[in-house]
This record gives sequence, structure tokens and C-alpha cells, in this order.
Amino acid sequence: MQDIIATPKVTKTILDKYDLKATKRFGQNFLIDANIVKKIAMSACDEKTITVEIGPGIGALTQFLAMYSKRVYAHEIDKKLIDVLADIFKEEDIEIIPGDFLKADLSDMPYSDKEIVVCSNLPYYITTPVLFKLFESDLKIKKIVVMVQKEVADRFVAKINSPDYSALSVITSFKYDIKLVMNVPKTVFDPRPNVDSAVISFTPKEVDFKGDETLFFELIKASFKQRRKTLKNNLDAYLKDQDVLALLDKADIKPNVRAQELALDDFKRLYEVIYEDQSLR
Repeated sequence: MQDIIATPKVTKTILDKYDLKATKRFGQNFLIDANIVKKIAMSACDEKTITVEIGPGIGALTQFLAMYSKRVYAHEIDKKLIDVLADIFKEEDIEIIPGDFLKADLSDMPYSDKEIVVCSNLPYYITTPVLFKLFESDLKIKKIVVMVQKEVADRFVAKINSPDYSALSVITSFKYDIKLVMNVPKTVFDPRPNVDSAVISFTPKEVDFKGDETLFFELIKASFKQRRKTLKNNLDAYLKDQDVLALLDKADIKPNVRAQELALDDFKRLYEVIYEDQSLR
């Protein structure tokens, strides 16, 4: 077995060997605490798991995912790291997929027809778009386990009418049961970020919804577009040629409320009026 990457000494050795440094443009912060990395992998994987990782860096988490998974597919955008990862893991059952995950056609991935677990230490700057891409995909996702910025984690578990309640809160509660796996201090990274992190797991739940999920998510995101604006003002911009007041009245929603005052069932009712109720057309 090769040395554990998630230690200060081995991380430095790898960076020196391949003449690498953390790239701010890609939000790279390398994990240097093996106990935390092991816990993340164990919370996500077992020997039957096909695991997808986004942004493996120099492979600190990838190494443990390979230990506990049947196979790992790792998306890496940094061209310098692709050959490095291939060299480090030449003996492991890991496939490195080069390129930007956000631009990837997920229906054309080697794992697209398999049941997968997604497990990643996500770069902070792409956390939300990556998660929305996963939420809106047709992948057979058994579980998502991700490390995110602590304040983003707070948004996932936020309650209605709280400052952290957002489109992400609503969409997550629509599709997933969410669990806080652990809080992670900034001291376990090199270079050290300015904020703490948290690891969260998302497990898909049965959804009783017969509408178009993509349209539903677009409606929720449009409703939160500008948090200080009323729901009516945000929907005026989104629904342009429709009578928003009439739609809100039909859905029994007051026009002067803001999106953060609406529960998931309110958004479902609004969706039905906008996209399925023909009486206002």
C-alpha cells in the first residue's frame, strides 16, 4: 500500500515531486488529515459502490475512495493534475475523466448507466452549480456525500423564514433527505482556507410529483433571484407576459410575500397553477 496522501509530509512530497502548487483559479485546498478523509469515504462507500468524485486534486480523498469502493471515476479540470493522478494511481481501479464537470454531458459518461455514489471535496466556487447539475441529472444516484463551505451547509438545512433559507434549501428538501456527517475545521487543509467546512450527505427520497422537475426548479430559482424583492416582482421578470397577480391569487399566495416565506408545498401549488392549470389561459 502506498503512503497515505492526506498528511502534511506526503502532500508536500507530491507537490515537490511534480512541481505543483495549489491553484487559486480552481479553488484547490489539499486535505492533510487522514482521519477525516477516511471518515468521509467510509460514510459514502462500500465494496460494491461505483463512486464518482469531482475535483480530486492530488488524490487525498480519491485514495480512500479507491480503498472502499468497487471503482472510482474522478473528474479533474486541471490539466497538470491529470498525468499526476494517473501516475499516483496507476495500480488502482480509478478512471480519471479530464475536463470541466460542469460542461460534461453526464448522459455520455462511463458511469451513466450505473448506480453511483458521488463523493467529493468540492471547490467552494463551484459547489452550487455542481450540486444543481447533479440534482437535475438523470443519473442513478444512491447518495451524494460532499464537503462544502460551512455557510453553504447551513443553507441546506435552513428552515422557512430564516436568513439561510434559499432555492437550494427548497430543492434539496424536495428530492433528498439531508444529513450533516461532520463539521471540518479549516486547519485540516493546505493551504488553509478562510472558512470552516462541513460534510453533508444527500439520500434520494420518493417524490410524489408528476410535473416537469426542470421547470419546477427553474421556478424556485427564479423566485429567489433577488431575495429582497417580493415574489411578485421576481416572477414578473421570470414570467414576463403572464398575469402574475392572477396566478398568485389562484395559488392562494399573497403577492407581497418573499420567496423565503414559502414552504415546499407552496411552490408545488404555484407550479401547478402556472404550468398545469388551464383556467387562466
